[in-house]
Amino acid sequence: MSEKFIIGVDIGGTTVKQALIKEDGTIVEKWEIPTNKINNGTQIIPDIAASIQKKMLQRNLSKEHLLGIGVGAPGPVNMQTGILYTAVNIGWEKPVALRDELQQLTGLSVVIENDANVAALGEMWKGAGDGARDVVCVTLGTGVGGGVIVNGDIAHGIKGAAGEIGHITSVPVDGYYCNCGKYGCLETVASATGVSRLAIDELKKNNEPSILRETLHNTGHLSAKAIFDAVNQGDKAAAKIVDQLTFYLGLALANLGSALNPEKIVIGGGVSKAGETLLTPLRAKFKQYAFPTVAESTTLEIATLGNDAGVIGAAWLIKYKH
Repeated sequence: MSEKFIIGVDIGGTTVKQALIKEDGTIVEKWEIPTNKINNGTQIIPDIAASIQKKMLQRNLSKEHLLGIGVGAPGPVNMQTGILYTAVNIGWEKPVALRDELQQLTGLSVVIENDANVAALGEMWKGAGDGARDVVCVTLGTGVGGGVIVNGDIAHGIKGAAGEIGHITSVPVDGYYCNCGKYGCLETVASATGVSRLAIDELKKNNEPSILRETLHNTGHLSAKAIFDAVNQGDKAAAKIVDQLTFYLGLALANLGSALNPEKIVIGGGVSKAGETLLTPLRAKFKQYAFPTVAESTTLEIATLGNDAGVIGAAWLIKYKH
């Protein structure tokens, strides 16, 4: 067999997504295993190794058929040393020698990178980035993640924390508390939980009739989907909430745009499923706040790879950083 493959791994808080990928970025097969957080996540790396070895046996692949393993991990990493500094949400509170341990267990080359960065690389390579070499990716999920690609490569910064878009201060006075220890981060108002929080505050402020009030009363919570659905049904309170969200997000992206002038800003994660209901007001805010040249030359797009962005970006690491 002359064709070579890459294993892409995306370590998440609930599952570890894995895929067998061709050199051109095409997924051959994908699978996942639970993220075992017991005992400070000591079993996670051995579990990944065992899962890869099992797949190699199933497909009759030897080490010679594989170029290596690319890994996206949820925390700041040092690509040179292969160390992940910390990933509290999976139990890794101290630095973990992720690359070396996985190499030792599998006998394959390993390259590691932050998970938001690999999602950005995936979108640049095979998704909405469409081959653009200057791309900013923002993931609006439970939190807000980000990756900054300059001239076809990830910007890391001095300690791997470049691209922490979710922690741009967006509400400088009286902002919500963020898990990072600061107040008023973009994550507190633009993540799925942030949008819900904005909505509940808006409903407390006035007594206007709203579909959302009824949804909150019946279910006890408001999802981003429920808010965007209400906008599409002409709900005034929901429209105000989305206006607020796109103000915070549009301002942050405009400032990033003015600093970097990327060809594309790609928006992914659960909140992005709102599509044009999010994108239309967001583009208007971006245009309002960005430097005019940036407003004309940088486009905002919805991510296209969904959950596959991480494993595809991880494969890119092996192809181009190995």
